[in-house]
Amino acid sequence: MVSRGAPRGVPKDAQLPAPFHGVHVAPPQTGCERLVWRKPTARCTHLRVRRHTCECQPVVYELCVSGGLVFIRRTVRKPTGLSVRETEWLLTARAMELWQRLLTGQAR
Repeated sequence: MVSRGAPRGVPKDAQLPAPFHGVHVAPPQTGCERLVWRKPTARCTHLRVRRHTCECQPVVYELCVSGGLVFIRRTVRKPTGLSVRETEWLLTARAMELWQRLLTGQAR
């Protein structure tokens, strides 16, 4: 499989090895929930990325955890650089539901 948006430092025609090839987000479904994407806040000093989508796509989503709250970070690769946004910070159960809706195309 040829990468369409290779990570920085990786040639565009490079193939990602199996361990680095991640989940692809399903296309948005008709009538999918429109998420509010906010500018990132310096709300914490440490966070953990629990899950992420495939780096071969121009848009990468990360499920992030910090201080008992969870949010989704969206990174869009543009010719002018990276655009990073995040959802509101949620309790774990609500964030996991939102993550599943995002992966299945029910939210974007």
